Amino acid sequence: MARSGKEYLQALRENPPNLWYKGQKVEDPTTHPVFKGITHALAELYDMQHDPRYRDILTYEEGGKRYAMSLLPARSKEDLARRSAAYKLWADANLGMMGRCPDYLNAVLMAFEQSAEFFGAYADNVRRYVQYVRENDLATTHCLTNPQVNRAKSNLEQPDPYIPLGVVSENEKGIVVRGARMLSTLPTADELLVFPSTLLKEGPGADKYAVAFAIPTNTPGLHFISRESMAVGDSSFDHPLSSRLEEMDCLTVFDDVFVPWERVFIYKDLQRCNTAYAETGALMHMAHQVVVLKNAKTEAFLGLVSLMGETIGADAFPHVQEKIAEIIVYLEAMKGFWARAERDAQPNKYGLVCPDRGALDGARNLYPRLYPRINEIVQQIAASGLITLPSEHDFNSPLAPYLEKFLQSATLPARERVQLFRLAWDMTISGFGARQTLYERFFFGDPVRMYQTLYAVYDKEPYKERIRQYLGWKTQAQPEVVAGD
Repeated sequence: MARSGKEYLQALRENPPNLWYKGQKVEDPTTHPVFKGITHALAELYDMQHDPRYRDILTYEEGGKRYAMSLLPARSKEDLARRSAAYKLWADANLGMMGRCPDYLNAVLMAFEQSAEFFGAYADNVRRYVQYVRENDLATTHCLTNPQVNRAKSNLEQPDPYIPLGVVSENEKGIVVRGARMLSTLPTADELLVFPSTLLKEGPGADKYAVAFAIPTNTPGLHFISRESMAVGDSSFDHPLSSRLEEMDCLTVFDDVFVPWERVFIYKDLQRCNTAYAETGALMHMAHQVVVLKNAKTEAFLGLVSLMGETIGADAFPHVQEKIAEIIVYLEAMKGFWARAERDAQPNKYGLVCPDRGALDGARNLYPRLYPRINEIVQQIAASGLITLPSEHDFNSPLAPYLEKFLQSATLPARERVQLFRLAWDMTISGFGARQTLYERFFFGDPVRMYQTLYAVYDKEPYKERIRQYLGWKTQAQPEVVAGD
């Protein structure tokens, strides 16, 4: 059932993940200087599920109980609209800057559950696990690619075959896995999902890497090793985003981790690993959540640059209007992808209604190229305003009268003007903002490989046929006439 923020925080205190920061075990993420911001921000999202204003958007009722809307089975276009409304509400609460809200992987789990037949002998494991997540409203994270030791070599050609995550052994109770994965974002989740993310190549011994499973984040032998934090302070004035939304990214190490059979979803099956996302509809549903999130993020940037331009009187200049209008165009394009994805949705062979892949592929290939430009526009409009940013302490010091005089703006007093520009700084050029840019560049993988995949799966034939017809060529619809026919 839909849980509260208090319940999420209590679960973290009682069963903290095996999380490490700068060589020290994090005993309580809810109070740790690096992790308390994100854990309490996530708790606020859970609490929104119980707010009368949002309850019917963020949850649905079944059997007299309330469940997270992101786990609502998508059996119609109306269900897709309900799901995306919930995505948008949570995304707006964080200006689209939280990439691993639980609804992201809930979208994957819902698709797996509704297409569970794909998993063959492990179908019931999938169904039971998703029901477990639904009943307890758990937060999940996942780990993605293998460590970048030598990208020119296959898994089996690495210095150690268990640098990539692989199966070491099995017995009647389960399997043992060893190796590492990048990149677990939001290690303060309850559960870790380990699914295939890159194409697995055939070869002797390659099946050891063909595995999918889920385990609690406090499983023995599992270690989340954090990067250095982007949260450099806890003042929401000085660091409006990083103080609250430092999700953290981790190297995930599996030191002979035991996985019970009931937690295994794919085992030594390369074909299923390589087709799981597309065949089950999980790809389309996770991309659906992402496109809604990117719309929220782009709206936040549009609001930011519009307010900055107004604040310093720069919105009267044609070149500033042009730049703001450019973001408007980006936003309208993203809205179009979102709307068409839902409008052209179709059921897959398992009966799951999936948003249109063409629209989603367009969005997820375009946005990584738009995002750096949006950042550039913020910097061009803000200019030196992104540098002259005294702290909250300065405004509470004897220097405050100077700041009030020299940092006021056309429409705002100094404190509010600095607060606005600090938000712009945190969205773009702080460590947090720079990480967001890198994150957007590679969210779905290498942009070149993304384009290659799009080229491979996109049906180009109707457009080629139109050109053949225009040029008067014989077409596939017009077979060659043989003499005597």
